[in-house]
Amino acid sequence: MIESLKSLYTRDLNKLSTEILSYNNEKAIWSVDENISNSAGNLCLHLVGNLNHFIGAILGNSGYVRNRDFEFSLKNIPRPELIEKIDRTLDIVTKTLDKLDEDDLKKEYPLVVFESKMSTEYFLIHLLSHLDYHLGQINYHRRLLDN
Repeated sequence: MIESLKSLYTRDLNKLSTEILSYNNEKAIWSVDENISNSAGNLCLHLVGNLNHFIGAILGNSGYVRNRDFEFSLKNIPRPELIEKIDRTLDIVTKTLDKLDEDDLKKEYPLVVFESKMSTEYFLIHLLSHLDYHLGQINYHRRLLDN
């Protein structure tokens, strides 16, 4: 299971980099319109913050301190800086997963994030689906607003 998770997180964080790099107009990364309230840049920051917090800090003791409000309020971060953040996130996710074993996946996740407790395995799968949900939004954002 851990190797599968590592493979999927690697695939999807690399796809996030590809999406950010695929914008023809770098300014469009930060565009919004009346029907799209979150820019691709802010969704990217949100994904990086989410994974660094829930995987890096909580499971990997990385020391990362999340500021969720900044994930949605920061603007116009240069594309190379976003790519660097994604790369560092992939590194911390991979290093954290490398420290886990199958028994760790069955253990209760250290935080209650939803209404009830859950296994670490369940939450890692949830975080992957959260990444993919926003990755799809970024892809759609790019196709709509990158003129």
